[in-house]
Amino acid sequence: MNNFYGEQNRSFQDKFGTRKMADLLKEVIFNNEFDEDNKTFIESLSSFFLTTIDHQGRPTVSHKGGDAGYIKIIDKNTLIFPSYNGNGMYLSMGNLNANAQIGLLFISFETPRRVRMQGVATISKDPALLALYKEADMIVSVKLTELWINCPRYVPKYERVRESRYTPRTDIETPLAGWKQIDGVEAALGDGDLAKKKNGELCSITVDEWMGKVRAGDPTA
Repeated sequence: MNNFYGEQNRSFQDKFGTRKMADLLKEVIFNNEFDEDNKTFIESLSSFFLTTIDHQGRPTVSHKGGDAGYIKIIDKNTLIFPSYNGNGMYLSMGNLNANAQIGLLFISFETPRRVRMQGVATISKDPALLALYKEADMIVSVKLTELWINCPRYVPKYERVRESRYTPRTDIETPLAGWKQIDGVEAALGDGDLAKKKNGELCSITVDEWMGKVRAGDPTA
């Protein structure tokens, strides 16, 4: 990790007198392996934030969610997580398939606590890994390069109210996403979503109706 800081970082460290602190932190809090404490924390989470780089060199960040335990650390250098049905844009998956360098932010707002990670991602269609996750279309495997803790100083503390009803679970049928029931969207639905229509789940709503649900915090949005 000798090259973790670039000149762009060093210039501000020198300007504000933090180079010594930055060097100390690099030595004390950085790891290139998952220890048991970080493994337990990361696997307890039901969401994280993923940064990828697009074809124009621009960073984008997305929220990835599931049930606690869906992020799995399979060895001291590797974690996996599933790619679930989304909006069909495949921004994160497409980006990391072209540029494997990614960033991950693991954060608990209940504690609060946070851990940051840099890694190298690959996409897997391994049946054994896919079998671990209901309805996953791909598995992302990430090789850890750097892992470090961040202090919780500016993190607000929240109370968890409920998990998403749309997370695939083995014991129940996954409902059709609320926005996929908006007028005009039906024509673009894939086979899996169209199958839900046959089960009577698909009913048309307007954009305004759906946005009303979003603003109200309706779990069916």
